[in-house]
Amino acid sequence: MRNEEVRIGLPHNCCVDGVSGIFLEELYTGEQLKLTILGPQVLQLFKTLHRTRQQVFKNDTRALEAARIKINEEFKSNKSETSPKKIEELIKIGSDVELLLRTSVVQGIHTDHNTLKLVPRKELLIENVPYCDAPTQKK
Repeated sequence: MRNEEVRIGLPHNCCVDGVSGIFLEELYTGEQLKLTILGPQVLQLFKTLHRTRQQVFKNDTRALEAARIKINEEFKSNKSETSPKKIEELIKIGSDVELLLRTSVVQGIHTDHNTLKLVPRKELLIENVPYCDAPTQKK
């Protein structure tokens, strides 16, 4: 769909900006259309990363603030990116980071000089079933 023209229009009976009966039609190239479609995905990823940050670093103001700054910096540094391919790569990286945060980060609290208390979230606690090489016999 590279550099092909796609016509997008609204039906005559729709209402746009309070004026009904106006037919809006814009001409998009394939890349412009792709950017239009990727915009909501980028926003959704931004929101998801911040929600995950709030869950993962709950009650740790220093980590919450550091993660907030890092997420915002990364999005701001790529704000002017216009290549759909590069944007898709960045979305993939961001999704991978979100998954990693959600599934791999465990909070720890210093209790003594050499003691650390782990505080796992409920979604990280899974039933630990040991692996068995020999199948069990059904009766």
